[in-house]
Amino acid sequence: MTKYAFAVLAALFAWAGATSADARPSRDAAYEWNPFVQPSSSVAQSRGDRAERRATRERGASRGRAARLRQARSEETSYHNPARGPYNAGPRPGRWCGWWMRTQRGGGAHLNVAWNWSKWGRPAGGPQVGAVVVWRGHVGEIVGRASNGKWLVRSGNDGGKVRTRARSVAGAVFRVG
Repeated sequence: MTKYAFAVLAALFAWAGATSADARPSRDAAYEWNPFVQPSSSVAQSRGDRAERRATRERGASRGRAARLRQARSEETSYHNPARGPYNAGPRPGRWCGWWMRTQRGGGAHLNVAWNWSKWGRPAGGPQVGAVVVWRGHVGEIVGRASNGKWLVRSGNDGGKVRTRARSVAGAVFRVG
């Protein structure tokens, strides 16, 4: 009986004295939760190194190549560029036909959405050179008439670039500034 009682008591003390890993703060966070404990110079140094690495990461130095290229492209298009038109339209969004039209005609950021161009300016009364042509998911400007009877439309984000091609304008909305 004595051996059994001693074993139970030893197990009870061992269980009561044990702490879980979740109950203890990490070594680096010890100075944050206890105002009376100051970090040693090595902890402070490693904390500074981590903060510097984090700041570098946030600046994008450790991004992948594709992310760096997207950022560069965004910065390239976020300022006025005469080749892109007379208006500064801000950074280029993913769906950028409306944004490109803003570089040509001006307007607020709400015009980045193609369908919002259907409310811009005044109705054109039909297709004509110089009119803005708006479909549900795309916007462009009419620059001429093709020999096959279709209209030549120049638009941004047409196959991922600005291009002019003959398009049917059936069911489209036409607006002029």
